[in-house]
Amino acid sequence: MTVPDPQAFPQLSEEDRAALSDYSRQPPGALRLRSSIVLACAEGLTNTEVAQRLQVSPATVAKWRDRYLRRGMAGLSDAPRSGRPRSVTRQGAEAHIAAVLAQAEKGSPVPSTRALSDTLGLSQSTVARIWREQAAGLSEPPRPRNGKRGPGAEQDGDGPAPVPARIPRQLLSDQVYTLLRDWIVSGELVPGQRLVESEIARRVGTSQTPPREAIKRLAYEGLVVSQPHRGTRVARISERQAQDVRDIRVMFEEYVARRIAGRLDAEHTRLLTDDVAQLRRAVNKGDIAAFRSADMSFHRHVCEAARNDALIRLWRMIESSLWDLHVLGDPRYVGGWGALAEHHAELLDVLRSGDPDVAGPMFAAHAAGEVDRYLPGQAEPGAPSGQ
Repeated sequence: MTVPDPQAFPQLSEEDRAALSDYSRQPPGALRLRSSIVLACAEGLTNTEVAQRLQVSPATVAKWRDRYLRRGMAGLSDAPRSGRPRSVTRQGAEAHIAAVLAQAEKGSPVPSTRALSDTLGLSQSTVARIWREQAAGLSEPPRPRNGKRGPGAEQDGDGPAPVPARIPRQLLSDQVYTLLRDWIVSGELVPGQRLVESEIARRVGTSQTPPREAIKRLAYEGLVVSQPHRGTRVARISERQAQDVRDIRVMFEEYVARRIAGRLDAEHTRLLTDDVAQLRRAVNKGDIAAFRSADMSFHRHVCEAARNDALIRLWRMIESSLWDLHVLGDPRYVGGWGALAEHHAELLDVLRSGDPDVAGPMFAAHAAGEVDRYLPGQAEPGAPSGQ
C-alpha cells in the first residue's frame, strides 16, 4: 500500500529560514540533518524526494516534517531523555572514541563497551554504533573488549600493522560520493569505465559500505549505471539523448531569461557575480570539475531568480541530465574555458540590461551550443559548444 505524501508545506518565515539555513551549514549532526529536511520540504519536495536527496528514509523525513509543523523550531530539538543523564554530547562521545581508536592503533588496550558506556553516560548499543562508525575507515579496526583478544594482540613484537589514514566518520559516505563524482566530472573516470566497490574502498581507505552508498547516489543522478551480473560502469550518453536534453534546455533557458531580464534583485545579482568569479578562478587553476560546478550553479541561480516554484521544480528535474550531458558527453575537454567564463559574464550583463528580446535569444543560443556567435573575436580552437 502506498502512503501519499502530506499536503503542501507552508512558507517559512524569514526568521525560521535564516535559522534553518545556519543550522544546515553546521558540521554533520542531528540538527543539521533535521534543518536540511525542513528546508527541502519547504522547496515543495515530497517525503520521497527529500529522502532520496538526503539519503535517509521517508519515515525519517515524515517524522521531522511533522515535528516542525506541530511545534515549529522547538520541534527539531530532542525530547528530554529518560534514564541517566548523558555526561557528554554525541560529538564529545565521537571524539572520545576516536581518541581511544587512535591509541588502540598504537597498541594500547581496548576498553569494553560497558566501560565506555559508564564513562560517557551512553547506552552500550550507542557506544557500539559510534565505535563501528569511527572504525569503518580502518583496514583492521580494533574491537571493544568482549572477553576476547583484539586483533592487535596476535601481532608480533614489531608493533601494529600500518593502516591508511582514516576518513572522519561524518565524512565517510559523503566524502566517497564527492570523490567519485569529482573523478567522473574531471574525467579521471571515463564513460564505460567499471567501478568496483572493493577497489574503491581500498583506494580511499574505507570499508565497502561507503562506496556502495555513494554508487547508489551516483546511479540516481544518472552518472553511473548498474546492471545485474555486469557490475557498475560510468554511464555513456548517446547523441540522441544529448540532443533531447539540449532541446528542453533551449526552451527552458530562453523563457527564464525573458522573465527575469531587468528584474534581478540584489541577492541574485551577488550570487551570479560570485559564480562568474568562481568560473574565472577555475580557469586560472585549470580545474575542470570546479568550472563545471560553478557553471551549473550560475544557471541554477538564474532559474531561482525567477522566484517561481514550478520553474525551480522543473530545473531540479533536468539538472542531473545537464550534468550527464556536460560530464559524460565531453569528459576530458580542456579547450576554451577562458572565453566561456567571460561569456557567462556577458550573460549576466544582458540580464541586467533589462531587454528580454536580447536576453532570451542569447540564453537560447547558449543552451543550444551556439556560443561562438556571441564570443568576441574568433573562438579558441576546440572551444566547447555551450555549458
